Amino acid sequence: MRSRRFIQCDVFSAVPTRGNALAVVVDGDGLSEEQMRRFAAWTNLAETTFLLPPEDPSADYKVRIFTPTREMPFAGHPTLGSCTAWLDSGGVPRDVHVVRQECGVGIVEIDISRENELAFKAPPTKVQPLPADMQQAILGALDIPPEAVLRAARLDNGPVWQVLELNTAEAVLAVDSSRVRWPEFKAIGLLGAHPAGGECDYEVRMLAPSSGMREDPITGSLNSALACWMRAEGRLDRELRIAQGTSIGRCGRVSIRPLGEDVWIGGQTHVLIQGSVSL
Repeated sequence: MRSRRFIQCDVFSAVPTRGNALAVVVDGDGLSEEQMRRFAAWTNLAETTFLLPPEDPSADYKVRIFTPTREMPFAGHPTLGSCTAWLDSGGVPRDVHVVRQECGVGIVEIDISRENELAFKAPPTKVQPLPADMQQAILGALDIPPEAVLRAARLDNGPVWQVLELNTAEAVLAVDSSRVRWPEFKAIGLLGAHPAGGECDYEVRMLAPSSGMREDPITGSLNSALACWMRAEGRLDRELRIAQGTSIGRCGRVSIRPLGEDVWIGGQTHVLIQGSVSL
């Protein structure tokens, strides 16, 4: 065992403790995969990350991302939280405005030029039709009337999402997340528009029966996939503000920013705990 720097932060909320918590072992080098898995299970958070020296010469650092049960090739709130922890621990990027993070999907760029908000460049997303039998199974399990569905898709940006866009944010918030169970269902994404003129443009939920929780508080990778889907269909022509976590008492806020050929996914991050852990 050795003492390693440790940070716990809150991601995607302007209100500390109302976002999505992330545990970060800043000095992750020398840990085995099994040690990382055990520690991530012990923290019992949605994700725990371990920062390592980069293998790709273009990267500033490497991150490995674990849920309590498995390793993830990419995830959004661990990307912003890990970057915040790396910078807070004295990390200096090669580019003054961009941090380049190495992870399972390759290099992810993180814009650090905005005050009070980091944003990652959305990685490529594979968009496919959601199989009809799966769509019907989800509708039946969640008691969603078919006429409430505007669009559906299977999105893959490392994680794979089964997504339904409903006709209103109210319909999204009315869904009972306790009705879906593993292993029949994995990650289900729901999206619905708020009335025009409100604080947020869309309400998003991520139902996660396979992760040990019924619902993920705020999901950057899902919002990234949704943004790429909307962009591919010509529906993303302005900056959007997303609410997530409302139904479980969180105040998640995600910004979606189209810029040229890219889409940037941003939010605020707060460091709440700093110290050391013996691993």
